[in-house]
Amino acid sequence: MNSNIVTEQLTDAGRQIEHDSFAIVDSEAGPHRYTEQQWQVVRRIIHASADFEFNGLVRFHADAVAAGLQAIRRGAPIVADVEMICVGLSKPRLDYFGVATHHFIADADVIALAKAENSTRAVQAMRKAQQLQLLDGGIIAVGNAPTALLEVVRMINDGQIIPALVIGMPVGFVSAAESKAVLSELNEIPWIVIDGRKGGSTLVVAAIHALLALAEAEQSQAD
Repeated sequence: MNSNIVTEQLTDAGRQIEHDSFAIVDSEAGPHRYTEQQWQVVRRIIHASADFEFNGLVRFHADAVAAGLQAIRRGAPIVADVEMICVGLSKPRLDYFGVATHHFIADADVIALAKAENSTRAVQAMRKAQQLQLLDGGIIAVGNAPTALLEVVRMINDGQIIPALVIGMPVGFVSAAESKAVLSELNEIPWIVIDGRKGGSTLVVAAIHALLALAEAEQSQAD
């Protein structure tokens, strides 16, 4: 049973329900090819969605988990495509590591530029994050907007940014699967993706919470 203090549920009853849920996921998920740490991310995504198809749909760059844990431990910023991700993340868990979250999708200047350039708010939001120097060494979390993910990949390929980790899980029918496929072709930048059309902000939150729990567990072992 997990001995984490900060990244666990706050009450004994809540912790027991969560542990029982994870036990059910483990017993019903069937075989998988994930490492132990990768499985902690996948099982939490399954737990958040009650969808066992994510056993296999979630894919990891070989360095993804290690890079994510290192970024969290040094308090790297998380830049999300939408506010829902920032709202969904546990503030006490983030504060424990000194991690701040950012989103710019609703900013007036972002909206104005999107209209002026006939692009999307998601694209302009990522450009603003880059201008604020939040993407270099940060965790980029995309759960809604494929155009945000495509813009991130463009900036990486153009040598504008070197993020610590890109979590690419946009949901939808237009460019969602394609944007994740393009991200997963990158070799130098760690990534976590959900193949196909499935995804969403809730699943990004689940993945980050799993990384936070792993980071706390590693820190506890080190102490």
